[in-house]
Amino acid sequence: GLQRTPRRAVPGRNVTQLHYARRGIVTPEMEFVALRENGRHEWRAEYAAVPAREQRLRGDPRGAAIPARITPEFVRDEVARGRAIIPANINHPELEPMVIGRNFLVKVNANIGNSATTSSIEEEVDKLVWATRWGADTVMDLSTGANIHTTRDWILRNSPVPIGTVPIYQALEKVGGIAEELDWLLFRDTLVEQAEQGVDYFTIHAGVLAEFVPLTANRRTGIVSRGGAILAKWCMAHGRQNFLYTHFEEICEIMKAYDVSFSLGDGLRPGSLSDANDEAQMAELRTLGELAQVAWRHDVQTMIEGPGHVPMHLIQANMAEQLRLCGEAPFYTLGPLTIDCSPGYDHIASAIGAAMIGWMGTAMLCYVTPKEHLGLPDRDDVKQGLIAYKIAAHAADIAKGHPGARSRDDAMSKARFEFRWHDQFSLALDPDTARRFHDATLPAEGAKEAHFCSMCGPKFCSMKTSQEVRQLAAAQAHTALAGADSAARTSLGKPFVPIYDAENP
Repeated sequence: GLQRTPRRAVPGRNVTQLHYARRGIVTPEMEFVALRENGRHEWRAEYAAVPAREQRLRGDPRGAAIPARITPEFVRDEVARGRAIIPANINHPELEPMVIGRNFLVKVNANIGNSATTSSIEEEVDKLVWATRWGADTVMDLSTGANIHTTRDWILRNSPVPIGTVPIYQALEKVGGIAEELDWLLFRDTLVEQAEQGVDYFTIHAGVLAEFVPLTANRRTGIVSRGGAILAKWCMAHGRQNFLYTHFEEICEIMKAYDVSFSLGDGLRPGSLSDANDEAQMAELRTLGELAQVAWRHDVQTMIEGPGHVPMHLIQANMAEQLRLCGEAPFYTLGPLTIDCSPGYDHIASAIGAAMIGWMGTAMLCYVTPKEHLGLPDRDDVKQGLIAYKIAAHAADIAKGHPGARSRDDAMSKARFEFRWHDQFSLALDPDTARRFHDATLPAEGAKEAHFCSMCGPKFCSMKTSQEVRQLAAAQAHTALAGADSAARTSLGKPFVPIYDAENP
């Protein structure tokens, strides 16, 4: 449990990154973030750009304002405008700050957490370490089983990345899982408890209004958000408005005392393609946009959660509506899944949608694992989900034209063409798997120097043949040049006889 005195702002004061940014203050967190975002510029310098090629391959930022280089002042300005957040609770000293925003690199979140039926504290900490190894930019602890407080404390004390939670889960545990017994005071105490531990952002389902619940009646899959379903049930049981909505300004007061960021939850997100972009989803999105304005009045950092399940042709409309209704607050989406019939492969089905919506403006993607809709993910599922989503985020960064985003790919292509196998493994998003696949058929160490792989063998490798074509062309050019040089020398060796035209002297 907690073994230190938690920090809190002096009553009436504000310690959020947004508060400082709006006062023109560049914080150490903003300086650190700028350094992290510029990390790929060094790669870019090594593989010098060819102007014609860069013009041909330039990205389409889809309305984003991406500078050639991220400066601390640019970070401050984006945070001040509400277009970016730096989740950094003052009680999370283990944190290495990062930024979430449309004009920065696309980030990836990994969900971990125990359930009432499986997983231990040790397993969840191991998942955290494993998730950060494979590139998770943030991690959400979605524990719903026993020892939620202790599990979260262990996760926080071992996490260099921001940690998010859904506080309604722990509040529900405190009332024995009976949604009708939830109340504001219990929830408020849970918020303070988690803020004092160091949680960096809270998912708050304040947009699930009582009048929106009937809009889900004819949905194919109803309400698929756990938090959304809990609050919908509470509203119906009591005949009252969602207490997270009615007490939203009080929640803001708690958030700004610790610099906890809002992740305004989409409790009415579509859980199937049939329900995408329906009235319930859009009504909630409008409300989330209004709540973002309230949070900003309190200088509380805010991002907006999004779907869910959306067919490819409706993804752009989702992004456009979020930008319009929510004042360009960072969008944080779960996928979206582009088909519903892929159990066991939902990480692939959703990575397709994630790459698209990331290009169109989403700031952070919440990963989906192969176990989605089937069970609690284990260690390998976490890795599979993260790799799929790092691919999606990287593809989106390249499409948006982030400076240096393609540098790793250029380095890989160069290493591939030059048969530098060890460099290829090191540059891969998953070096272990790349090495294992190569060594499955060519395990000898000498094969790491070979100019072929087992796909084509030594005689049918197109890259090896391409190199030979280049060598042949170079030799022919050298021969032609040598011949021209010899002819020139012979010509120079002859006596010079000027031509004299008697009629035109």
